[in-house]
Amino acid sequence: MSVNTAIDNGQPGGGYLLKYGRLNIPFKIRFQPRSQLTIHVHPDLRLEVLAPEHRSREAILHRIEAKSAWIAKQWRYFERYQPTQPAREYSSGETHRYLGRQYRLKVTRSPECAAKLSGKFLHVFQPVTSDQQATRKLVIDWYRQHADATFSRRLTECLPTCKSLKLKSPPKISIRQMTRRWGSCTKAGNITLNLDLIRVPIHCIDYVIIHELCHLKIHDHSPSFYRILTRILPDWESRKERLESQDWS
Repeated sequence: MSVNTAIDNGQPGGGYLLKYGRLNIPFKIRFQPRSQLTIHVHPDLRLEVLAPEHRSREAILHRIEAKSAWIAKQWRYFERYQPTQPAREYSSGETHRYLGRQYRLKVTRSPECAAKLSGKFLHVFQPVTSDQQATRKLVIDWYRQHADATFSRRLTECLPTCKSLKLKSPPKISIRQMTRRWGSCTKAGNITLNLDLIRVPIHCIDYVIIHELCHLKIHDHSPSFYRILTRILPDWESRKERLESQDWS
């Protein structure tokens, strides 16, 4: 029985997504002064592609697609041995991030439900301190409220930097929880940002927004796209590395 295979090049930071059946495997192509194309699947579920500098992206992607069955087999093997990540308990003492900084969750009994940031703590007030579902809702609502205001403000700040794109009108931003992307855009001119982006530093948020704004002009990750991105945001690679350097959850 054949398995549907495809490679999506619409990933932030110049990444790709190998789709093999129900598997979605992210990867990037690293060009190096080497003679052979090398494809590694690491035990930490990381697909690494090392390519000769002279090799075309089309030829590399064709080779990866041809090796997709082998890649999926290795991925599933290592996936069996991944440790289970502990689920958030939304109880006092737990660490949460906001704009790149860490804050301790502090749940306090109160007749009124509310959440606010103060000092080094993210305070949550609710009638029953042991009600973790209520705490979770208050925390996520707080994140969403601040994401809505912050992303809109950062878009306004980034638009003058991107004036060379000659966008007809400012894009509409929507926010939702995404598992594998920081952002995406449509040909209609709408941008979607991952709610978890509110956890990362401001300069990384700006990188994702500008990346998506450039996609409103060029929808793929062709050399033309990177020329535009580099002209508008010369340090985009260091921002991307910062964004991907750790788990911001």
